[in-house]
Amino acid sequence: MQYRVTIRRKTAKGLRQLPGDVRKLLFLLVEDLMADGPYQRTWPNYSPLGENRYHCHLKYSWVACWTWYKDSIEIEVNYVGSREKAPY
Repeated sequence: MQYRVTIRRKTAKGLRQLPGDVRKLLFLLVEDLMADGPYQRTWPNYSPLGENRYHCHLKYSWVACWTWYKDSIEIEVNYVGSREKAPY
């Protein structure tokens, strides 16, 4: 099954501020989310953050958070940035 991944507009605006290597890792994560869904156990520090919310580390100081509602093919990336400011 192919999942549909969207990046929130506010999150997309901040992508320009990310280092290039972190941005590339984000797009690799998006490809994995599209192919395999919200459970990304192969990514560093992947974990559920509660009901419908997940996160993983792109690098030591950079994280991505996303939301997925069960029985849906929609995944929304709602945060990409430093782990100090992450919404968890």
